Amino acid sequence: MLSEEMISRLVLEIKRFLLADAMLLSRASDEQLMRRIADVADHKLGKVSLSPQERSRVVRLVFSSIRGLGILDEILADDSITEVMINGPDHIFVEHAGRLYRLNKKFDNERQLEDIIQKIVGKAGKEVNQANPIVDTRLPDGSRVNVVLPPVSLSGPIVTIRKFSKTPMTVEMLLKYGSLTREAAAFLEKLVRAKYNIFISGGTGSGKTTFLNALSNFIPRDERIITIEDSAELQIKNIENLVSLETRNANTSGRGEISIRDLIRSALRMRPERIVVGEVRGAEALDMLQAMNTGHDGSLSTGHANSTRDMLSRLETMVLQGNDGLPLPAIRQQISSALDIIIHLSRLRDKSRRTMEITEVLGYENGEIQLNPLFVFKETEGSTLEKVEGHLVRTGNPLRNDYKLRLQGVSSRI
Repeated sequence: MLSEEMISRLVLEIKRFLLADAMLLSRASDEQLMRRIADVADHKLGKVSLSPQERSRVVRLVFSSIRGLGILDEILADDSITEVMINGPDHIFVEHAGRLYRLNKKFDNERQLEDIIQKIVGKAGKEVNQANPIVDTRLPDGSRVNVVLPPVSLSGPIVTIRKFSKTPMTVEMLLKYGSLTREAAAFLEKLVRAKYNIFISGGTGSGKTTFLNALSNFIPRDERIITIEDSAELQIKNIENLVSLETRNANTSGRGEISIRDLIRSALRMRPERIVVGEVRGAEALDMLQAMNTGHDGSLSTGHANSTRDMLSRLETMVLQGNDGLPLPAIRQQISSALDIIIHLSRLRDKSRRTMEITEVLGYENGEIQLNPLFVFKETEGSTLEKVEGHLVRTGNPLRNDYKLRLQGVSSRI
């Protein structure tokens, strides 16, 4: 069995031979190029002891390095990998089963990595360069990509890819993974159908987008939905009247930027029944809250925070980022009027992703936003460092704001 280093040398040797024929590379179809690579491989590898599997892999790697994403194609094809972290051409890390591992693979050089980055960014209609060294984009399958180039990065080109499952997440899958209980899932289904405004909070990697995808399955098929994201990654499959909007960075001359705020304002003129904002990070929080307060019930969004209460504080800060003249009481009143339910997710010490709390937002009183916890995660005594045992339990608090449920003729009982 050949080492990774030896396979990399063979791939590079075949690729250099093919690059001499520029006309072939520019005019050949993928099928023709693959056949040519196989012919060259037979010639170049004639004296090298290779198994059929290794030979096939070398051919695929050569093709990927010319038409695809090089060794990145092979990494992304592994469904057990959930995240890829490239720290320059020589350091590739992946997340597998919730843990980080360094791969015994590397790019030929920094130029090859930069070429792959330009392929990724170009396919999504975006650009990245020294003048605009940071970009958020996506792969064709919806996987989220973040790129940071020198001089901002001191370690060479940095690429972080959050992979998404080829199978869209459903609530049944969340039940299987233990993130939800059937009682909580049935309650959330009633809330989504009754058009409660729901906000999902959690830390990095806690599964916010995944959970939002699962909740979207409860939205009635006959509604018109507008999704707004930095990079389109939501996988809403059950809605026919679906419009997906994506932000755009400024070009090299500093023009052409389209922000989430711009998209929210435009979406309000597109007759949406619900607006889904993939994630709020800044001043667009006020536009989202105003949309929820102006007849777009049933809207959904996510945000980074360590707890439900912290999420409220973060929303206040985000609103102030672009509207620093607003008094804090007015902001809190806006938040409490817009949000009906906050769902907080967390990634626990055993790397499992759990729903920690489902809380009702009651309103603004005595200078504070009042919360009413409906479900909370309780850890059982059998938990260890390696395995967390526990599940969501009812607090016994009734849902206080049941007006939307009563409009639908649905019981507010959990």
